[in-house]
Amino acid sequence: MSRPSRALIDVQALRRNYRLARELHGGRALAVLKANAYGHGAVACARALESAADGFAVAFLDEAIQLRHAGIGGPILVLEGCFTRAELVEAHAHHCWVAVHQEEQLSALEQAPSQIQGIHAWLKFDSGMRRAGFPLTQAKALAQRLQSCEAVSRMTLMTHFARADEPESQATTRQIAAFDSATAGISAERSLANSAGLLAWPAARRDWSRPGILLYGADPLPGNPSALSPVMTLESEVFAVRELEEGDALGYGAHYVAATRRRIGLVAIGYADGYPRTVPPGTPVMAGTHRAQIVGRVSMDMLTIDLTDFPSEGVGSKVELWGRNIPVNDVASAVGTIGYELLCHVQRVPRIYDNASATT
Repeated sequence: MSRPSRALIDVQALRRNYRLARELHGGRALAVLKANAYGHGAVACARALESAADGFAVAFLDEAIQLRHAGIGGPILVLEGCFTRAELVEAHAHHCWVAVHQEEQLSALEQAPSQIQGIHAWLKFDSGMRRAGFPLTQAKALAQRLQSCEAVSRMTLMTHFARADEPESQATTRQIAAFDSATAGISAERSLANSAGLLAWPAARRDWSRPGILLYGADPLPGNPSALSPVMTLESEVFAVRELEEGDALGYGAHYVAATRRRIGLVAIGYADGYPRTVPPGTPVMAGTHRAQIVGRVSMDMLTIDLTDFPSEGVGSKVELWGRNIPVNDVASAVGTIGYELLCHVQRVPRIYDNASATT
């Protein structure tokens, strides 16, 4: 019998989330597929969205080339830009759009070989995140330099928000105002909104948005009642049942000691599959139709849940670790991280897509 752990990917939910993002934004939206589509499978997600998406965005060039080799033909923006001049040539050969956020990248475009033509460059400014991006004080001069490049046929101005997932903070308002003031009068399209910016900051909705985590159904706004549909269901099955007597210790380090007689289910999934080892006791899972709890430590290949109150559940019962019933953000909150990290860490388990028999 094959191991029952798997990540079920609902591509219809992915499409719904993209449509919601695009309708809410009102302009065009680049579907962000970096980090293997946040653990969901970049090629499969690109194929699912290709007929609807205005384009895609990835972190670095190798991710873009993977999509091109898979036959994805739409626009692809490389968010980190090119690390070398040789990469710029490669990006051009694969018809990629490139971000430009530091002097070396701008100089590479200015000195590009004559055969490089028609690049869509995204000029990135630091409006307050203090990470990648040119100073806003140089906006007009840099835009003029980029527009003068023979290699560049089109320019979009962009920035990135540091605290868009904090609706009560005024930091995003200040970033928007600083960006608008510094870029006023520059003839170019704009892109400001990431997922949280798109959802929480209407003033950030411009020509292009860049939805990432929201596409996969994990709301970036804490406690937000969400219309998003979870795309990944991480699940496995109970493969054995053990009876513990009062005082019996369970698992590594005797981390759990039964206070009364307990019935424990062993589930075929662990931290080597991407489920976090550090979840506290009581973290919920769905065992069949019942909301059960994890007990003991998560091991590399398995974890243990308390089935004492659910006699109908046992060997063969499906166990959802996160998905439609257990939000990934709830699990992330329990271990002091974010849903992004948990989704990106899913590995070793097959991904099964609801519109095809193929798995990855």
